[in-house]
Amino acid sequence: METKQTKTTQNKENTPHKADTPLMKQYNIIKAKYPGAMLLFRVGDFYETFGDDAVKASRILDIVLTKRSNGAASETPLAGFPHHSLDAYLPKLVRAGQRVAICDQLEDPKFAQGIVKRGVTEMVTPGIAFHDNVLDVKRNNYLAAVHIAGETVGIAFLDISTGEFFASQGTTAYIDKLLQSFAPAEVLYCKNQRNKFHATFGDKHTTFHLEDWIFQYNFAYERLTQHFNTNSLKGFGIEGLPEGIVAAGCILHYLSETEHKEIKHIAHISRLEEDRYVWLDKFTIRNLELIFPQQEGGVPLIQILDQTVTPMGGRLMKKWLVLPLKEKTMIEERQDVVEFFTAEEQVQDAFLQHLRQIGDLERLISKVAVRRVNPRELQQLKKALQHTTPIKQVLSSSTLPQLKKLADQLNACQFLLDKLDKELKEDPPVLTNQGNIIKEGIHQELDELRNIAFSGKDYLLQLQQREITNTGISSLKVAYNKVFGYYLEVTHAHRDKVPTSWIRKQTLVNAERYVTQELKEYEEKILHAEERIFAIESQLYGQLVQTASEYVTHIQRNAQVLAKLDCLCSFASIAKKNRYVRPQISDARIISIKDGRHPVIEKQLPLGETFVPNDIYLDDETQQIVIITGPNMAGKSALLRQTALIVLMAQMGSFVPATSAWIGMVDKVFTRVGASDNLSKGESTFMVEMTETASILNNLSDRSLILMDEIGRGTSTYDGISIAWSIVEYLHQHPKYKAKTLFATHYHELNQLAEDFPRIKNYNVSVKEAGNKVIFMRKLQEGSSEHSFGIHVAQMAGMPNQVVLRANEIMHHLEKDKISNKGDSKIKDIPKNNYQLKIFEAADPRFEKIKGILEKLDINTISPVEALLKLNEIQLLFHSKQNG
Repeated sequence: METKQTKTTQNKENTPHKADTPLMKQYNIIKAKYPGAMLLFRVGDFYETFGDDAVKASRILDIVLTKRSNGAASETPLAGFPHHSLDAYLPKLVRAGQRVAICDQLEDPKFAQGIVKRGVTEMVTPGIAFHDNVLDVKRNNYLAAVHIAGETVGIAFLDISTGEFFASQGTTAYIDKLLQSFAPAEVLYCKNQRNKFHATFGDKHTTFHLEDWIFQYNFAYERLTQHFNTNSLKGFGIEGLPEGIVAAGCILHYLSETEHKEIKHIAHISRLEEDRYVWLDKFTIRNLELIFPQQEGGVPLIQILDQTVTPMGGRLMKKWLVLPLKEKTMIEERQDVVEFFTAEEQVQDAFLQHLRQIGDLERLISKVAVRRVNPRELQQLKKALQHTTPIKQVLSSSTLPQLKKLADQLNACQFLLDKLDKELKEDPPVLTNQGNIIKEGIHQELDELRNIAFSGKDYLLQLQQREITNTGISSLKVAYNKVFGYYLEVTHAHRDKVPTSWIRKQTLVNAERYVTQELKEYEEKILHAEERIFAIESQLYGQLVQTASEYVTHIQRNAQVLAKLDCLCSFASIAKKNRYVRPQISDARIISIKDGRHPVIEKQLPLGETFVPNDIYLDDETQQIVIITGPNMAGKSALLRQTALIVLMAQMGSFVPATSAWIGMVDKVFTRVGASDNLSKGESTFMVEMTETASILNNLSDRSLILMDEIGRGTSTYDGISIAWSIVEYLHQHPKYKAKTLFATHYHELNQLAEDFPRIKNYNVSVKEAGNKVIFMRKLQEGSSEHSFGIHVAQMAGMPNQVVLRANEIMHHLEKDKISNKGDSKIKDIPKNNYQLKIFEAADPRFEKIKGILEKLDINTISPVEALLKLNEIQLLFHSKQNG
């Protein structure tokens, strides 16, 4: 054993390789502390990446991949970029899903003994970022944590850039819905639950797993109470959410692990109450295109509703859209404010004039709390406070109690505003090391140093003139060189006038050079002035930030109030612009919409074309289920969607596109509108359709609104009719719930249900036939439709005439069989289409002429007279051949 060890050691010693350099040793130690993260390692003026990180960075950032010898036998891949380009490159890395550890130099290299001290100063992950270039101003950047505990799942959301912190728990379906609604940038889960997490919630999220010991209730509870400095969590309303508490505690732990220690702006955690908001499952949020369009170039509802003028208003609007209210009082409070602003345009204009100057107050104050605010951002904070006071005055002077209440919640933060106004320069730089941050007259030494540093020539001229006057030496001059510094030069002719207090430093042929105590002090000051200016300004700026940090809670509250007002002003603006009306909110189980319009489609219509409005009535006594038939392209799907959007807009507190609307509040909205294959999971269109439909039928409530479009179309006709029929029966005959339902279908057989069940009514979207053409009237009318006009739609879509004519031939054959009660037995007798039939002999030039005439004909546009003339021309050519 000993011999073998000695031999191995000798072999190692004889191997021609060098040890790692001190720099690479330091890099490897730091890199080992952050597994899975890309380490940006500050070396001089560059951030460098090494090894696998370098390969990834070069690919993502499109920068040069090179190599450097690190002292080892092999060379290490290297890729880097200038440190001042961090804001340009960091967002690209984070958006590519990378976790990035920023390792900075912790001391000035000039004063370092040996290797420069370095350490990770910040970890930026998809879910944790303060950088403006990483964040979308109109979207929250949520970090989520999920804790699966049997049938119950806990979840927490944190936006560290705003301080918003939420927790909840519930079924997997509820948690999946929240993940869809909040769209977190990163999701944390327990390492041991990896397979379960992906099986339950899919692989569409950017995720990171943590060790199982972090997901312990006692650990999480203690972490939360320590952070909030409370004895319990009862005051936050989450005491009874054990799994939600675990998820929230996991998030706080993750912040600590990623070097985010300053998190006092996370001062509150709220409970997401399932019973408080309308249930929108993930299919509905997608199908209704609330936040994102399903097709490229599409327009989601948020794009119509969001006319906010502040970033925090835009972010709040998205939350309101995916979390509509179920509380009548709260809805009506919002409506009252919207109505006030629509009536009082001058008040709204005055309010918006100031609101536009506020900026992203929510994220600004968060930066103050974590000490990441730069001087220019602090100046914007001052500007926001300056415009908060007049907003408060506008609200206070209104006659509406709700606005007066909001005015009382705004804090002018007058002391902070006065301090910022007095001390901070009007146009400060972005970086603190550039100086010129603090105003004159705030710090005596700072003013003196600035005079020395920036008015040196004037000072020296003043000193020179004073000494000439004092000594009578008219040729005296003040000069400077690198050996002696500043000195006074006197010619030999005036040497006897030199004061005894002057110290001689050098004798020249024609003159003597002296220094004075004042010159020595001035030289010392000017040499260190800039360094001292930076130190004093940093200290004063730090005090400003510290003062601002004491107002974090007040300013966060201001931001919340202003964001809410911004959203309500946006509702008022679109109501006036788009002719929306105030809906009547009721506890009655009736939805009655007069002249309802689709809020998105009506804004996308070509110039000169108007949207055709429609009435909808649903209740649970006489008209619970409406079956809508009609041709494809007639607008059935749009009608379903617009009904849901009007209801959701009403329960957000917005006005709606209609001439009047009575909305009996709903608690759940389900949509089964459109479907697409999920081939990656081996699911067909029909499988996706049935999955979504099953989700609806298993989660019904008495106040549900259900929208179903073309159920069963993904399978055979009889299968589809059977499934659709059974679903409608189930919804009508449900023992507990009478869910209001709009059911669009091309199965006309379903019209029979209205004769068998009292609360089912038939409607159709009307069309008008003009000759062989179809004009879509897009008007809903009572009664059923017996024709789908599918072949006409195919023709309008540009289907080759040969296909259209053949389809028409087959349809007439089948309809004839249906009348004669032969049914499918005659499908095999469909007239055959002989594609090989040859009318013309290619060798005959006259047949070629006939063929040419036919090919040029457009049977869709030719008039009867023209057709007869062409037939006559062909007949003459044909007879001429026969006679020949």
